[in-house]
Amino acid sequence: MDPVVEPGPGDVEGPGPSGVEGLTRSLVDIDSTTGREQHVGAWLSRFLRERGYRVSEQPISDGRFNVFAQLDGPPDVVFSTHFDCVPPFFPGRRERGMIFGRGSCDAKGIAAAQVTAAERLRAKGETRIAMLFVAGEERGSDGARVANTHAPPGVKYLINGEPTDNRLGIATRGVLRVRLRASGRAAHSSFPELGDSAIDKLLDALMVLRGVTLPDDPVLGRTHYTVGLIDGGVAPNVVSPHASAELLFRIVGDGAAVRAALNVIEPLVSIEPVLDIPAVKMHTLPGFETAVFPYTTDIPLLTRWGTPLLIGPGSIHVAHTDDEHVAIDELHEAVELYERIALQLLGEEC
Repeated sequence: MDPVVEPGPGDVEGPGPSGVEGLTRSLVDIDSTTGREQHVGAWLSRFLRERGYRVSEQPISDGRFNVFAQLDGPPDVVFSTHFDCVPPFFPGRRERGMIFGRGSCDAKGIAAAQVTAAERLRAKGETRIAMLFVAGEERGSDGARVANTHAPPGVKYLINGEPTDNRLGIATRGVLRVRLRASGRAAHSSFPELGDSAIDKLLDALMVLRGVTLPDDPVLGRTHYTVGLIDGGVAPNVVSPHASAELLFRIVGDGAAVRAALNVIEPLVSIEPVLDIPAVKMHTLPGFETAVFPYTTDIPLLTRWGTPLLIGPGSIHVAHTDDEHVAIDELHEAVELYERIALQLLGEEC
């Protein structure tokens, strides 16, 4: 086990957990897999109220809500990330200078670093900052959609947090998710000519799709996709009357060009839209390391929250894994980076 670390300059003061590490551990130990965010939202609301923030809860559904915290002045810069996680939940532990646990990387360590940075800015007398923590990012971003209807007037910049290894994001891919459905006619498998196989139609459509040219972008590269789910048929000895598949495209622009490319398979299957989030290009600042990221964030759905930036501790390669973790040193570095970025955006001396 690692020795106890004394509080450092990035620590949160006041009642509750001490420091960015303690706050991360407290958040990670609350199960907030998507659909179960109520408890972590309530904990975070209480934690921020105890520190004197004006906290409002933005209802989503089933008792779930976003948390928005601000100081007395209208915010110019808003820190934001999500507090839901993918399943399965497992609690945190400290080991080898890292915090392990579901959400440690994606994105509760990020939330902890943003709160800590906001506290440091407030200690310097800065009141033009706020924090927005949303539910539902991992399953369709319903929290971000709600948040976009509650944006306060005058917000200039949104500093969104996802695992970027503490690099500012230049651009992120979007997502187009569709469901393909094929219809057929059931028949006894000893007389296949009397039926019409929906599975065959679906397989033919997927084979045609392999040869379709999809859009590319000089920054984000070529569109790619995954056939994530397939379902069909009723029994091994029955010609299948129905079949479906769900495809997820990692797009490099908006979804229109990909949807147009899919027209070639419409004689074989119907195409149902499920989710469409465009690719985005973000604001960057001099003096910070930058990178392009192939994943999608809430940023495209937070259009009323100002010019977006993207940065956060942790690696996307360990997010969603059974070994999810974030280095404690990276958390402390993120606190420094969030503070520097906010000061630069606010026009202060760094």
